[in-house]
Amino acid sequence: MRQSAALEVTTGLFVVLGIAALFYLATKTTDYRSIPGGQSYVVRAYFNNVGGLHVGAPVQIGGVTVGRVVGIRYSMKRYQAVVRMALRDHADHIPSDSTASILTQGVLGQQYVGLSPGGAPTFLKNGSTIHFTQSAIILEHLLGQLLTHGSRGKGK
Repeated sequence: MRQSAALEVTTGLFVVLGIAALFYLATKTTDYRSIPGGQSYVVRAYFNNVGGLHVGAPVQIGGVTVGRVVGIRYSMKRYQAVVRMALRDHADHIPSDSTASILTQGVLGQQYVGLSPGGAPTFLKNGSTIHFTQSAIILEHLLGQLLTHGSRGKGK
């Protein structure tokens, strides 16, 4: 009986440690912080399709995170998705004619907003709109187009 009780306690401890490890990994890989380390300003951009972009996704310039997506909604006036982004104050010299693109990390990775700086002498500020955007590329749409175009060529 003693060996059975010890086995049950060991198994229970192992299960509890496994659950704690999963909880730790879930909280460390999911970034709930809006903007770490300081103040921010909010800009917006309009996209035809945001794909799987979500609130909390990073905003990057050249692979460096300069902000986070803080809101996504649909505009009934423009018939487009509006993405609000909080950018760190130290990233305050982003030209006003910059381009915002929805990109994917790797082939099937998380989506994020990539900013490509323009050349305007003025900079984005709180409340600015990024006018040049590129929507998310949806893998299913690309495959559908490839299959459609591929079947047309075989039928001729």
